[in-house]
Amino acid sequence: MGYENLHATWVEGHLKKRKGERRGRLARGHGHSDQLFAKNVWYKLKGNFDHLHPEFEVLDWRGRPYFADFGYLPGDYLRLLIEIKDFGSHVREKDRQGHSRECCRETFLTAMGYVIISFSYDDVKERPDLCIMLLRMVLSQYEPKFGDGEARKMALAEKEIVRLAFALAREVRPVDVVRHLNIDHRTAVRLLQSLCSKGWFRPIVRENGLRVVKYELIRQNWWE
Repeated sequence: MGYENLHATWVEGHLKKRKGERRGRLARGHGHSDQLFAKNVWYKLKGNFDHLHPEFEVLDWRGRPYFADFGYLPGDYLRLLIEIKDFGSHVREKDRQGHSRECCRETFLTAMGYVIISFSYDDVKERPDLCIMLLRMVLSQYEPKFGDGEARKMALAEKEIVRLAFALAREVRPVDVVRHLNIDHRTAVRLLQSLCSKGWFRPIVRENGLRVVKYELIRQNWWE
């Protein structure tokens, strides 16, 4: 089943399960920006819409309903809320009180155990690979921990090395990875070489060109 049919079936399935304002909100609210995220980002990353809820209803600190663009609830270990924000409408519709409510709402939902992330409409449209990379990094903190396969462990380690590179703000040496992940030198080098083959890093050699001494995170234009 291709994207169009899968997306239509997914939305229709949620419409059938909802009534009243929850149904009306989905019928009205799942618009262009949400559909673009579903197609350009989520489907490319996941290939399905399992556990993803469009126009997901939560209650704020006042007990009033609030609809996040998406809720992702794969299990008790993760409750993720995703917002797609258009700069024009987001700025135009927000006053000082609205800004305060948004801050309180996000803090309250965080206290209630939700993980909240936001993407700009411009990035979803123009730089979906950036959104995919960031979303993958968020999910990797949770989902791989619940698998015991070697591939999942390697994937988690690679994502952690990417995060390490951002935190260090410099080239990464094998010894940095050894200390950060508490692994041996050979495994650290193997992980860094794997990331090079996937286009995340490039090796940096000594002046004589005979030995790789560190690895540089490749900051493509869509990262900046």
